[in-house]
Amino acid sequence: MEVVDSHCHLDDAQFNEDRATVIERARKAGLKYLLAIGTGEGPPVLDVAVKLAEEYPFVYATAGVHPNDAPKVDDHTIEDLGRLLRHPKVKAMGEIGLDYHWGVPRDVQIPLFERQLQLAKQFAKPVIIHTRDAWEDTLAVLRSQWTDTDIPCVLHCFTGDADLARECLDLGFYLAFGGVATYPKAAEVREAARITPIERLLLETDCPYLAPAPHRGKRNEPAFVLNTAQTLAEVRGVTVEHLAGQTTKNFERVFAIEGAADPSGSGSYT
Repeated sequence: MEVVDSHCHLDDAQFNEDRATVIERARKAGLKYLLAIGTGEGPPVLDVAVKLAEEYPFVYATAGVHPNDAPKVDDHTIEDLGRLLRHPKVKAMGEIGLDYHWGVPRDVQIPLFERQLQLAKQFAKPVIIHTRDAWEDTLAVLRSQWTDTDIPCVLHCFTGDADLARECLDLGFYLAFGGVATYPKAAEVREAARITPIERLLLETDCPYLAPAPHRGKRNEPAFVLNTAQTLAEVRGVTVEHLAGQTTKNFERVFAIEGAADPSGSGSYT
């Protein structure tokens, strides 16, 4: 069985003592690819994921500025991002978006979000979206800046309900589910995963955060994506092998790996 972690923060300091071992465990668990998220601790250092991707052939990278790091942006940041997006192993812009939880001013976040979407369009790169306490503004920006493209958009760590999932699916987006979907009280998230067309579904860990059951409360790592895969397979009434295989194909298609097919996706939901 092959599976993918489409969102992992392998540069995080929690992995400093055993990063290579964690990556080795992921491979032994059957992970075909890892997508290392390149936001790091924010500008000016934005190449943390690229360094890992250069070291491991099965690791790919993103580049972007997380909304919580918007105040760190200076005149060189967009230029640096453009340089990184030219790297052959950088497969997406991300994670970018809006986060109103921590009090970073909205008038700082929104222009940066829009500018990064414009840059992603310029380089025809998919975008990986972070949104927290900001769904209305996030979707408004995406409607105005992104839905006129045919470039994939992934809503990372989707934790909305089925109605919100339908709204996002109607806009053509992909939904990525992580460990939250395994939590006992997350029935609405599991229902969102159930109604998502399998062609629009991705798996992730967001490690070292949000470890799935039965690892909740511990440091998360890419190998634990199998727990989320098992939960979603049960919810959807399919084998974990089927779900893992299809989500791996989705990853290859969305992020243009190994000459995969058209990234538009398809399928119905109920």
